[in-house]
Amino acid sequence: MTGDPKQPLTGRSLLPGFWEVGASIHNEIMGLTEEELAWTSDRFEWAEWSISRQTSHMASMLYRWMLLRWGEQLFPEGPGLDDSEITALAASDTDRALDENIFKSIDDITHALDNGLALAQKLLDSHTVVQMRHMTIESVQGQHWDLMINAHPTGIDRDRKTGISILTMEGTFRHMYFELITHLFNIQRLKRAQGLEAASDLPSVGYYVLDGWDVSEA
Repeated sequence: MTGDPKQPLTGRSLLPGFWEVGASIHNEIMGLTEEELAWTSDRFEWAEWSISRQTSHMASMLYRWMLLRWGEQLFPEGPGLDDSEITALAASDTDRALDENIFKSIDDITHALDNGLALAQKLLDSHTVVQMRHMTIESVQGQHWDLMINAHPTGIDRDRKTGISILTMEGTFRHMYFELITHLFNIQRLKRAQGLEAASDLPSVGYYVLDGWDVSEA
């Protein structure tokens, strides 16, 4: 479809990594014990969330952007989920993660993540590059975005004084992908801290490669 010169390019051409990152996440967590999945440390900020929690955050992050912030534009007739399902995925009491009372096992978490990635892929395939560069939302972001904005060549117009950003759909989905890669980097650090080897080579893109990003190791 995207290779046909008669057809407009879709979002897949902008962010092909959405079709690869899921396998990398699964490769990193495959075969880990419950203890390894739950390991944390208070010595480093990035180690305060376990591998399970990092994965849960990645899943919830996808739904928060697509269902909550972009929901009215991307799903004008509704996403096909009831309010309780949306809350469990995108707005639970579990800090920036899936509802831990519902998504208890790593299998539950990765199933939600896989569904979130499939939804993102569907939206990328169903929107053209032109659409993704013209559709926008407004979002208030914290000071950490003053650094993160440096990873985005286009698609996010940030007012550092007010914290308000105007994000195109392209900028939003690029941010989502960068978040996945960065938390995958965190998972690899959590593994190395336990004497385990990383299973994937990460692309050198996104937030963890920025000058000033904390890339410390335990």
